[in-house]
Amino acid sequence: MTTFLVILSLLLVLFSGFLCWQVREQRKLIAQMMESDNITGPEQDPELILTLRVVNPIALAKRESRSARVLADKLPVMVRKMVYQEVMKELEEELAEREIDVKMQIEYR
Repeated sequence: MTTFLVILSLLLVLFSGFLCWQVREQRKLIAQMMESDNITGPEQDPELILTLRVVNPIALAKRESRSARVLADKLPVMVRKMVYQEVMKELEEELAEREIDVKMQIEYR
């Protein structure tokens, strides 16, 4: 019985050592990731960014504009860009009315 308890204790010590080693490796990995992302400490929160996607810009353009009905089939890329520019302009106006300072830009992905 004593032999069994000694072996069990040794196994638990080895397992605890393994877990301790894993925790240290995880901390090193987190520190490396934070350094590569220029996060200096845990008190610095990540920057939050709101992404907006118009689900069907061609249909929206056709519904809102007569000229878009004609152009949408011939120049869909231009119509999509114009829809996003108009949505961005309307959002900026609405937010300016509510005195909310924002920086907006269109990103291509």
